[in-house]
This record gives sequence, C-alpha cells and structure tokens, in this order.
Amino acid sequence: MLYPLPVVMVSVRDEQGKNNIITIGWTGTICSDPAMVSISVRKERYSYDILKRTGEFVINLTTKELAFATDYCGVKSGRDVDKFKEMHLTPIPGEKVSAPLIEESPVNIECKVKDVIPLGTHDMFMAEVLCVHADKKYMDEKGRFHLDRSNPIVYSHGEYFALGEYVGKFGYSVRKNKR
Repeated sequence: MLYPLPVVMVSVRDEQGKNNIITIGWTGTICSDPAMVSISVRKERYSYDILKRTGEFVINLTTKELAFATDYCGVKSGRDVDKFKEMHLTPIPGEKVSAPLIEESPVNIECKVKDVIPLGTHDMFMAEVLCVHADKKYMDEKGRFHLDRSNPIVYSHGEYFALGEYVGKFGYSVRKNKR
C-alpha cells in the first residue's frame, strides 16, 4: 500500500479527432535517460483502446483547483460524456503528439508508447517523454519550476489531498551521512 498516490489526468485523442480524459493513479517516472514514464490502465476503460491504437497520450498534472475535474474524469466515461466540455477544460494542441494538452494543468507531458506490459487488472503503458510544457506562472527568474506554488494534489483511498507545503532541501542525505 503505497499511499498517497500522484493523481494525473491523461488526455488522448482517437483517430477521428475525439478527445478524452482519464484519471490515472498508477503513474510514475521509470527512466531518466531516455526520459520515460508509465501509466497503468484497466482494459475495460474507454481510453484503453485509444491508447493501444494511437500509442500517444499526455500526462497533465493536477492541482487543488482541478480536484473536482480530476475526480469527475475518473468516474465518468468518455463513451457517455465529453469531459473537456463538461468540466470546462481547454484542449490545446500538442507539439509532438495528436493528443491534446489540458491548458489548465500546470505541467503537460507529451508521451509516445514504447511498450505495453499486461500485469493483471491493469496493463502498463511504458512511454518515452517527447516534450514537457510548464505554465510560466510557476517558473522563477532562473527558469526553475515551483511545483509547490501550483497546489498539487494526491489521491488516497477515494480522497484527494493538497500538497504544496515546503519541508526542506536535503540533497542526497544518505550519501552525506555515511556511518
């Protein structure tokens, strides 16, 4: 039980140009060079087949302001509703993939699927990061992104929690504090 989990909205576009958003709790970085991420999706989800066919998606980080939309996109199906329209979210074109970015998200990560691994209830989509977009309002004068200012959220057992409290900078304390 690794809780809390990062919670993201993953946007996809099918071959006919229909956009959808799926909320994902099983996600993370899996490699730094090349930059790669993973998302795990149940086969019965509407976005699953789109992901399999197109091999593209965008990870959109979530915020306290996006908590309701994040939850909505996790419980409503794109088969039945246009989540962008219902949640008043703005799809914007990606630079490297056909899937849209969510403009209201502080960070958008364009991804290309490299492999799909069946795991059981979920399949893991391992993907290369092609492009990262960060909202300029969270950047400082040195070009550093301040995630804490965006009010990120995490998910745990059906509840969302806001993050953003700065705890400190420790570096690689394990290497510094050898016994």
